[in-house]
Amino acid sequence: MITFVMNRRSTHALIFFLILSQAAIGFPLSGDVIGIEIMAKDNSTHIAGITGDTLNIISGSTYSFTVDTPEDQGMISTTPDIKELLRQIVSRDGISLTYRVTSRDGAEKNKGAIENGDRLVVTSQDGRETRTYHIALRTMALSGKLRLQQEAITVNTKRSLTLYFTAGQRTPDATVNIYVPAGINVTMDNTTVNVIGRGEVKLKDLQRQSIGRVGNLYPYSKVGEVDIAKTFDGSSIITFSHLDMRPANGADLVIVIDDVNLGKAGKYAFRSRYTTSKPEVLSSPGIGPETAILITRTTISDFERVLNKAIPFKETQDIYTQVDFRWTPGKASEVQLMQSRDEGKTWKISRGMVDARKATAKVSGLEPDKLYLFRLSVKNGENKGVSNPVYYFSGKMDIKIFGVDGEDNQDNTEKINEAIAYLHSLGGGTLRFSKGTYSVRTVHLKSNVYIYVDKDATIKALKGGDAPESTWYSDKKYRSGLSPTDTGPYTDPENFLTKQDVGHTFFRNAMFFGERLDNVKIIGHGRITGDGNLVTGDKVMNNNPDNRADKMFSFKLCTNIEIGGLHRDEDLWYDPDLDEPFYVMENGTKDVDVGSMLNIDRGGHFVLLATGTDNVHVHNTYFAKHSTSNVRDIYDFMACNNVSVTNIYSKVSSDDIVKPGSDCSLGFTRPARNYRVRNIIGDTNCNLFQIGSETADDITDVHVDNIYVLGANKAGFSISTNDGGHIKDIHLNCGHTGSIHSRSKMERTFAPFFISISNRGRILGADVGRYQFTDNGEQHDELLVKNVDIGRVENILLNGIDITEVYRGSSFRGERWKAYDGSQRRATPIVAGYSLPDGKMVEGGLDSSLPNGKHTGYIKNVVFNDIQILVKGGNPLSDTAKIPPELGVGQYNASNLGVVPSYSLWARHVVGLTVLNCSFNYETRDSRYAIFLDDVHGAHISSVRMVRPEDNHHIIKRRHSPDVKIEDVKYYQDTWGNSIRELAPKIPDASH
Repeated sequence: MITFVMNRRSTHALIFFLILSQAAIGFPLSGDVIGIEIMAKDNSTHIAGITGDTLNIISGSTYSFTVDTPEDQGMISTTPDIKELLRQIVSRDGISLTYRVTSRDGAEKNKGAIENGDRLVVTSQDGRETRTYHIALRTMALSGKLRLQQEAITVNTKRSLTLYFTAGQRTPDATVNIYVPAGINVTMDNTTVNVIGRGEVKLKDLQRQSIGRVGNLYPYSKVGEVDIAKTFDGSSIITFSHLDMRPANGADLVIVIDDVNLGKAGKYAFRSRYTTSKPEVLSSPGIGPETAILITRTTISDFERVLNKAIPFKETQDIYTQVDFRWTPGKASEVQLMQSRDEGKTWKISRGMVDARKATAKVSGLEPDKLYLFRLSVKNGENKGVSNPVYYFSGKMDIKIFGVDGEDNQDNTEKINEAIAYLHSLGGGTLRFSKGTYSVRTVHLKSNVYIYVDKDATIKALKGGDAPESTWYSDKKYRSGLSPTDTGPYTDPENFLTKQDVGHTFFRNAMFFGERLDNVKIIGHGRITGDGNLVTGDKVMNNNPDNRADKMFSFKLCTNIEIGGLHRDEDLWYDPDLDEPFYVMENGTKDVDVGSMLNIDRGGHFVLLATGTDNVHVHNTYFAKHSTSNVRDIYDFMACNNVSVTNIYSKVSSDDIVKPGSDCSLGFTRPARNYRVRNIIGDTNCNLFQIGSETADDITDVHVDNIYVLGANKAGFSISTNDGGHIKDIHLNCGHTGSIHSRSKMERTFAPFFISISNRGRILGADVGRYQFTDNGEQHDELLVKNVDIGRVENILLNGIDITEVYRGSSFRGERWKAYDGSQRRATPIVAGYSLPDGKMVEGGLDSSLPNGKHTGYIKNVVFNDIQILVKGGNPLSDTAKIPPELGVGQYNASNLGVVPSYSLWARHVVGLTVLNCSFNYETRDSRYAIFLDDVHGAHISSVRMVRPEDNHHIIKRRHSPDVKIEDVKYYQDTWGNSIRELAPKIPDASH
């Protein structure tokens, strides 16, 4: 006896799929055929079926905003216009037909939307036959798409099966039904799902999967729900419900079923259907592109090439002339590897080695730069016969064979994209850009395709890159910055477009774009330039449509990405006399030949914006050698894991060089961890290394070794959590990425270190209030977040660095470098936690408390070890009375604090501060304290040397700071080298 336990959703889905199972999967669904017949194309989204002479067209509504859509005009009709309809139909017999649309009364229509009662008149090419289809609008959701990663498998072999489902239109609270044919066992344990890119979980764990960091105004408490119903014929229906599918991140559901073993050759039909909830309840037709066929064969059907995904890419002598293969082990004997050089016209036995038991094969010694076709020939056994064929090109395929000549000032976009698509269809390969100049708008990257740029080749951007993607929401509430009283990012707590600036929000407006890709490399020692055609401004969407590309490389939810020059094992460092980088050779000598580096310049707002992308390696890159204009951020990693950044030289940039962060641009937050950053040299108008400001989720396990700051108009090394994220385990110069080959250096930095907390709360479901209050005698009128906890920073170890020329000295806006003349702004190394205003100082009082009840965000466990600082000095004694404000809305820069009362270290709201083996000195007498501790609990200062200014009786000052331990702290009188004295182990607290 079989028992069926089904809820109402499952029952409705079962009825639907039982009806479908009686119908043909493909188009058309027609009655008697008379003469000319049309059908929907495979990718049709608007055709609900063809029955007799009736053409059923999908009509409904959805929300869809472009960057130009007014905020109140985002609801649109999904009814196709005439051009869209004609793009989705084709002759069933492949003959040439002509089409025209008429109204109900016979008047011809050339443009505009299709209407109920219109006619489609189809005529043969010779005009002798005509057929009229009556158009009927059906209220439905646009057809989704279901596809199988592997469309054919071998009988009686066990393997995983992967399905990709993408809805035809966006919606909250979606329901998706997936019909799985009989013979495939689907359980809560053997099947996983990845919903809109959130990450793979077993079906049984879907309800417990993290929804990311959200405030209580976000209506979802779980990613979704799922159940499985068995039908009477042995098939299964997987029903996913309560899914938030407003974000569009490629495939909405990636479903993997393990241990699939089908014992009968034939066709197995998979079907899908989804239902929307807003702006109206609609269901998709469940036919055409929402169906997929799995074919099982007795012959080997999953013969495939084993891809070399090694990071970093190392070009060896035989890298292209040998290739490995694999397949699912079955029942085969006398297996031979066959090869063809004429695309399958003739075959011969390959010299490759075949291991039938392990189901692997390897062939070496291929002739370079030839297109091969391989297949298996099985003489005996259940799998007798020939396998599916596999292509392989034994070299780098030159772009010029695709009709691109490398002459300047030609738009090569279409041909380059065709070349990439072709290599992808072969299973992957390397596309070589040989000598020449190649101009592009937007290059569409594909999985397993590598871009190789020769030394004398240049790829440059043109205006007219792809438009920013359409979205469920409008982004206009927040496009540029955030004033203290701007409620735009919080007006709609579910609008994920308004939680970060517009540069991070859109992805397709890039020179190179990839979404949900795996194994992509952009390597070589040529040049890639934005050529002044990539935008750097925050108001990019106010530009003309052909001038909205602001990223060089944009990767969204990808894996295994590499960008860089030719691999070298040596470390990169900097020669101040040459003002150039060099490689440190094993014997300690300098190799100033850096011609193996990839040259990049004029990168727009981002050279690289990687979001939700894991296993990223960027290396051996020289920025701004040819031009120092049109560039902001270099490497931005938003919610990325397993990131390696090595051997980077940036002559100058206007924003951060390396920046881990986490935002809401995916429609959910995602924690980030495991960063290995090494040998970073550069000058920037901002920070050389910066965590934040986008910190919607946690960032942990970051290790940075060997930095050389040539100039930084903000900070040399900065950590800021502003949106509730937990920043933890950040190590500088601890040798975790490899040996410390040189002492790290900072020169011409406004603030060498800036470690801070604020509470901006840019997450889904956040709520704010506007308050007037007094902070240290100053009046404030600003927003305070009411339902997002203050972020945390802890376990920060800063080690082994020499700091000189502490002033705002980047060469970004002037000469290289302007010497200090007293006019440039200066700051102090700063560690600044955050505290909400005292309720007594708020007009009307604070009317809420944060979820965890905490009023102050303390930075915990910070260690400064072997930090040697020489500041410019020159501040008067009166600056010791300065009390910097708390960091307000949108404040994550040292300049927001103004002048602080110490010249070498200022710390506030800290628990556990250690200062070891450090020295603090000035060039000109600075009458402030060397160290000022404000609300610091448990400081340990040991083996430190400082200078006490002549007109200040104190060198370390503490305020509301208990448990300060002083050991072996000595100071010089007014000038370094004067008589030295030992500081008393106890320092009075100024709060008493």
